[in-house]
Amino acid sequence: MTSDGETSLSTSLLSHTSHSINPKAGAKKRRFRRSKSAPLAEFVPGEIDCTHEPLPLPRPRPDSNLYNIHPSFVRVIIYLILYLVIGAICFGFVMNKISGVKTNSVLDSVYFCIVTMTTVGYGDLVPNNAATKLLACGFVFTGMALIALTISKGADYLVEKQEILLIKAMHLRRKLGPSDILKEMENNRVRYKCFMMLSILVFLIIVGTIFLVTVEKLSIVDAFYCVCSTVTTLGYGDKSFSTKAGRIFAIFWILTGTICLAQLLCYVAELTTEGRQKALVKWVLTKRMTNVDLEAADIDEDGTVDAAEFVIYKLKEMGKINEEDVNLLLKEFEELDVDQSGTISTCDLTLAQLA
Repeated sequence: MTSDGETSLSTSLLSHTSHSINPKAGAKKRRFRRSKSAPLAEFVPGEIDCTHEPLPLPRPRPDSNLYNIHPSFVRVIIYLILYLVIGAICFGFVMNKISGVKTNSVLDSVYFCIVTMTTVGYGDLVPNNAATKLLACGFVFTGMALIALTISKGADYLVEKQEILLIKAMHLRRKLGPSDILKEMENNRVRYKCFMMLSILVFLIIVGTIFLVTVEKLSIVDAFYCVCSTVTTLGYGDKSFSTKAGRIFAIFWILTGTICLAQLLCYVAELTTEGRQKALVKWVLTKRMTNVDLEAADIDEDGTVDAAEFVIYKLKEMGKINEEDVNLLLKEFEELDVDQSGTISTCDLTLAQLA
């Protein structure tokens, strides 16, 4: 250990001795004070130098907007493009084996991929031999997996990006700072997601109805009926997109409409679960503490419950953590506490890395 490390240790011991003069006040202060060794930003490499190697400087990040795109959203775009390209090529070769109303081979192939992956299945384009039917079976499972695993995440990411605008719009008369916006987002995140997705879905239904009336020449009732049967993936097939312009529009509209409805239902289920969780938290916080609870919260079995034990017990009752999580964290703490002092310091972290 270097001389600087010895100075830090001696300073820590002197500080501990000064706190031991008044045990109650010292214990209380140590319980709630912020550890100087906890944040990485406050660690000075020169204080403890075991490797004598300089830390690498952070690489400058380009200012291009491409670096601001979330990686999951990039993967969504790549997977979707690959799916549509491969599907268009495969169905393009067997388009003569698919019966129904056709406009353009490439456009019809992409349109058939979208209708298949979203499970809409109008029936305006239908495979009519064994090879195309097996190909369609493969693509419908691939498309459903693509929507479930990737595209829904992309939609969720886009909704989260609009949360700040929605919060500001709903509180126009109040001037919200960054901390107020973050607090509002944390408390009502799922509710705002429901509002946002419901607004998008209503907008898509209106746009789809207007398009079917003006381009496909359907009545308002038939257009609305076709829109509803599409976004719910019911797809009776008596009303569908039959023109070239209609199928170009359908490629984008069907995908966004069906995903929006699926995401809205997921958010509603999440909101219901969150409501039950909040009710459980309220019950845990309002119920009276008994001797049985005190005994269950006493982790170290010393007859008393400190703040950490009380918080852990309440979190377990709320369902936020379980006994296995606590045991794993305690095990990790014991491994990091090299000197077995009951606390983790910078020296402990350094020795643990060298071990």
